[in-house]
Amino acid sequence: MNRVLTPKGEATRARIVTGAARVLREKGVATATLDEICSRTGVSKGQLFHYFPGGREDLLLAVAQHEATRVLDDQQPYLGSLDTWEAWQQWRDVVVERYTAQGDTCPMGSLFSEVGRSTPGARAIVIELMREWQEYLASGIRALRRTGRLPASLDIDEAAAALLAGIQGGVAIMLSTGQPTHLEAALDWGISRLRAAGQLQQV
Repeated sequence: MNRVLTPKGEATRARIVTGAARVLREKGVATATLDEICSRTGVSKGQLFHYFPGGREDLLLAVAQHEATRVLDDQQPYLGSLDTWEAWQQWRDVVVERYTAQGDTCPMGSLFSEVGRSTPGARAIVIELMREWQEYLASGIRALRRTGRLPASLDIDEAAAALLAGIQGGVAIMLSTGQPTHLEAALDWGISRLRAAGQLQQV
């Protein structure tokens, strides 16, 4: 939306998005209707189109953004404080727990299937999510390097990108198999590689 909303309008829009996210999780993106979302959020269809002029597609993109934000929020406070090996292990456990609880469905994947992964809005959401996620990981690696736990020669961006790619691959396999084994392996292997790099510099 390009127009500026009042605080009350922002609150109403946020309520619609949060309520819509719950309905879509319960009913499924393909079967949930705008009428159900209006009923759940206590707004009329006219109000819904006021905040989402493009109708269903606009709303689905807003919910996709909501779900993308949740991906990072669910990893806090650990993701924002990766300054010790203990913090990395806690973050690892939270990631596994999050995706295990999610099961074999992916809200964001379902949403993007409906609106089209290649549409500019959907692609921008994914690009920004991956950028923020990778930057959190890079910040954590930098914190370890500042305290002497990692060597100065380590390529931080490459290490963060490899960790993120491992997570995404593990989640993709988990969605197909229902098992977190590959996600756990990707996280454990990535963190152990970092720790090994730190141990080498001390030899």
